Amino acid sequence: MTERITKSMAKNIYYGGGLFALLIFLGLSFDTVQQIPERSNEVNMTESVVAGKALWEKNNCVGCHTLIGEGAYYAPELMNVFNRRGASDETTFKGYMQGWMAAQPLSEPNRRKMPQFHLSTEEVDNLSDFLIWTSKVNANKWPPTIEG
Repeated sequence: MTERITKSMAKNIYYGGGLFALLIFLGLSFDTVQQIPERSNEVNMTESVVAGKALWEKNNCVGCHTLIGEGAYYAPELMNVFNRRGASDETTFKGYMQGWMAAQPLSEPNRRKMPQFHLSTEEVDNLSDFLIWTSKVNANKWPPTIEG
């Protein structure tokens, strides 16, 4: 009952398995591309959000913070900072961000220090808009807890 696999059988298994894997890959890729517009929140992207993202990159915020799980884990995750700080509306959150950014670096002992970036009021508002926009991206319930 020992049956040997011939060269042609092995070739058929190889090509059949490769074709099957390719079809699965293409199907999953197509499904992902179809979901991106509704999950990415791109319809709510404004010039202010884009300017806030540029500030995020210019000041290397990702060097300390994470955003949607990407970045350094030195400082808190900021994807859900809008929800975490209990902001009932965007104006309240922008006021919070103005105060927070102006107060840096905090002089509390044994606490990590955030540098003072000397951002203008408009720049902090743009950064706030970027963080508010980010909080509305569907990231499959990431981060897993409200504290990030």
